[in-house]
Amino acid sequence: MENVSQEDQLECIKAFQSTIRKSENALVNMTQKRNNTTLLQKRLQALYIGLAVLEKHWNQKPHQYTKEDITEARLVLIGLFPSLESMYANSKEGSPQKTLLERRIKAFHLAVQAMDTY
Repeated sequence: MENVSQEDQLECIKAFQSTIRKSENALVNMTQKRNNTTLLQKRLQALYIGLAVLEKHWNQKPHQYTKEDITEARLVLIGLFPSLESMYANSKEGSPQKTLLERRIKAFHLAVQAMDTY
């Protein structure tokens, strides 16, 4: 995995935490509306695992996930790249949304790289 500055590590962790918060809120809303939440739950689990893997890699913070959990989460994160990149391409230059997407894409790429070591 590539060397990542402390600042970039912090931004990546914040990007994961932000995405997790938004996904948890969406899950609550979807559950209240009795919508199907299977896909969102799977993505949320992948986000938890991605964050845990980065925190273990950078901060030696232990996690309880198995190799199989990590492999599945890796595939889910990779599956998110096309939609993230599409949103990125359609966002305005210099907008907060574009900055957020840049950080999220970078964080997901780094998490996938860290997962490759398992």
